[in-house]
Amino acid sequence: SKQVYHTHSKWQLMVNLIRGLFNGKPFQVAYFNSYSAVKKLRKLIAEEKPEAVYCQLIRTAPYHAFFPADIPSVLDYMDVFSKGVERRIPKVPWLLRWIYRMEWKRLLRYEREVFNEFRSHTVISAQDRDLLPLENNSSLVVVPNGVDTYFFTPTDAVKTHELIFNGNMNYPPNVESVEFIVNEVLPLVWKRMPGVRLMISGASPAPAVMALASEQVTVTGWVDDIRTNFNASRILIAPMKSSIGLQNKLLEGMAMGLPCITTALSNNALGAIPGEEILIAETAQEYANMICHLLEQPEAARRIAENGHRLVHEKFDWQSATSKLESLFTK
Repeated sequence: SKQVYHTHSKWQLMVNLIRGLFNGKPFQVAYFNSYSAVKKLRKLIAEEKPEAVYCQLIRTAPYHAFFPADIPSVLDYMDVFSKGVERRIPKVPWLLRWIYRMEWKRLLRYEREVFNEFRSHTVISAQDRDLLPLENNSSLVVVPNGVDTYFFTPTDAVKTHELIFNGNMNYPPNVESVEFIVNEVLPLVWKRMPGVRLMISGASPAPAVMALASEQVTVTGWVDDIRTNFNASRILIAPMKSSIGLQNKLLEGMAMGLPCITTALSNNALGAIPGEEILIAETAQEYANMICHLLEQPEAARRIAENGHRLVHEKFDWQSATSKLESLFTK
């Protein structure tokens, strides 16, 4: 099969956002509009004659109109954009809140509108399925993220950091999470265990993330092999307060044999057993207590890590996830 790539210019992105302000489309959708991409897509369709169309995220839904109407089509909502934006409203500067409220209302409408344009629909978790603003959510097929358990395999390595947070470090919920860790959690940990070190691992760190770097906080930026950072750490901490969906960072951390600490919100999508396969915390003090507990009790850390490792092998292996998705194209 042929792959075609398209990159927007900064000028095109700016024009798209301005148009989005007036055409009623969510900025999440307007941002990715491109006449050049449509031309490439039409050429690809004519040459390859695809047997199915798969649109990942509502951002790509408008391109569905250029495919033949008689072929199977699947829209992957993945997670619920409208709910994610709604949760961000009280956290952004008040001057921006009117924009976020407008985007939230547009997303609510658009997530409903595009439903009938596709033959089948997928979503990343039961939690996200139930949050989608649809009249009937039962037809959505839950296809969870998978993890390559052959690639993400723990190996012996020198532990340079006790804690790791991994992700796209320009993504606002991730920025929010590491600021919470450094400014609120670590000071409590350091009162009991002064030597604890945090690795903030991931591409494109925002200026606010770079400002968190210190002798005990490492900001790595992009790394060629993320397994190196996982192997150099003891605990994955993911205090996700705004982001919804199934967190890849948790799947990868568990596959790499790390005990994980996260919020109930994130675990709702994952479905791990609290206290057995994962640890759940909400406040800074709860996170600090659990971090110190795992570092002071290696056997407890090993038990959580082993149970989490088994969970991803049993429920989140790529093979089972992809087979469910493939079946939708043959309906």
